[in-house]
Amino acid sequence: MIDPAASQVPASDASALVLALRAAGCVFAEEEADLILSTANDPGEVSRMVAERTSGLPLEQVLGWASFHGVRVLIDPDVFVPRRRTEHLVDEAIARCPADAVVVDLCCGSGALGLAVSTAVPSVRLSAADLHPAAVRNARRNLPTAQVFEGDLYDALPTTLRGHVDILLANVPYVPTDDVQYLPAEARLHEPRLTLDGGPDGLTLLRRVAAEAASWLTPGGHLFTESSAEQAPLAAQILSDAGLEPTISTDEDDFGTTVIGTVRRTLHR
Repeated sequence: MIDPAASQVPASDASALVLALRAAGCVFAEEEADLILSTANDPGEVSRMVAERTSGLPLEQVLGWASFHGVRVLIDPDVFVPRRRTEHLVDEAIARCPADAVVVDLCCGSGALGLAVSTAVPSVRLSAADLHPAAVRNARRNLPTAQVFEGDLYDALPTTLRGHVDILLANVPYVPTDDVQYLPAEARLHEPRLTLDGGPDGLTLLRRVAAEAASWLTPGGHLFTESSAEQAPLAAQILSDAGLEPTISTDEDDFGTTVIGTVRRTLHR
């Protein structure tokens, strides 16, 4: 519910915006006020944004965009907001991405990962897919030159991609079902549960992705996924059991953990 008091904040009064945001529990109230003021087109839009933010809506959904890996990603309501820690996954993918790579962003959400990789390596051939219709619509806004498909994992992709994917981005949900209740309200209440809930141990969807990954990747191709630091050894074992050579990479600054699975050339088909 929108806070009626927030709608009374003078749109031109930056200090009043900061106070309203701080009172609502926004830790970075000054930064958020600056972003709202720089994004809004008129005072009425400022008032709407402040009211939405103080009601608990994620800042990125309020603004309509998120900054991710140096690019602006358009964010629609009811779509997962890309996390800063996931930039580490993108860094690892870019480091292994040939100039003419075939890249697939699976469970793409807004398309943030595919957008970041294709911005850094503009010559890649990018496809993306998601099960959630709102995410597919959002991704098509961010990836106008890519093919964005709607469907369940690999079922969404054209079969012509099988065996030809160099970089497979799969930022699948990895929060264990019983732990979803402990997530911040911004995520728990305003992002689709299917983008958060990873099953009993958080790795249910990863198992499905890993099971078919080798048949979609090229010899030497890579699968990139994210997990918690505690889950990483089991995630790596899942990739290994699926015929991929696992590597765990961590970013201590942003607490990002990326698990990479590489097709063993001698075993590929």
